[in-house]
Amino acid sequence: MYWKFSITRKEDENIRLIKMYGEEKFTEFALSNVPQAMESCLEKSGIPITSLKKILIHQANEKMDEAIVNRFYKRYKMDTPKDIMPMSIHKLGNSSVATVPTLYDLILNDEVENHKIEKGDILLFASVGAGMNINAFIYQY
Repeated sequence: MYWKFSITRKEDENIRLIKMYGEEKFTEFALSNVPQAMESCLEKSGIPITSLKKILIHQANEKMDEAIVNRFYKRYKMDTPKDIMPMSIHKLGNSSVATVPTLYDLILNDEVENHKIEKGDILLFASVGAGMNINAFIYQY
């Protein structure tokens, strides 16, 4: 696949925006491959899906993230648990590669309403990047 990016400037020359061309293909790729990577990661860990406390996923598009997590749970023939996926995109937007660690820090510092992480909690981290890179890992806090 070929992906084309451009960096554009708004009226303020200090503000730059990244624009991806081929967004529909990227979304299709993410929706089919990220849930698969999440499942593979979970299976290799030996941890049951019911033990997951939170899923922290790259925050580029809330609807896409919700669809990814829903598809992940459908692979286990389960409904997606309420409050499994905290979001920061409403507050911070898409901060590229920093979305997952920033979200994790916000939760640890009680800055995400209705989301807490406690000692022993099992988290699933997942991301998909514009370079078609998919990552998933399990972490016990």
